[in-house]
Amino acid sequence: MKVRIYYHDTDCGGVVYYANYLKYLEEARSEYFETRGLIIKDMLKNGIGFVVARQEIDYKSPAFYGDTLEVKTRVTDASLTRVNFEYDIVNDSGKLIAIAKTVIVFVDKTLRPKRIPGEILKKLETE
Repeated sequence: MKVRIYYHDTDCGGVVYYANYLKYLEEARSEYFETRGLIIKDMLKNGIGFVVARQEIDYKSPAFYGDTLEVKTRVTDASLTRVNFEYDIVNDSGKLIAIAKTVIVFVDKTLRPKRIPGEILKKLETE
């Protein structure tokens, strides 16, 4: 997924504010779901949601106003209730900006852990 960096994404020095990477990761996960035919809005209507249980980000190099970043997203592990995502964020020159890991846990409408339906799990594991 490509992300264009606007002024509002940066701090007073023109560097991407660190917390904005969380937003980029969320958007990349949403794109990952959609490219596999999993529409989050429809999942939620059917009582299937997910929450972030763990987030790690290692910042390797700054990104700046005007940059375009690519967030490369992959699933590295999945179980009955959780899915592990990993990301590489690179700029247009291919320079590594950040690496990240997210663990999501599937939940029902009451936010209790829920088994991931088999058809969803298969689509998430497809590379």
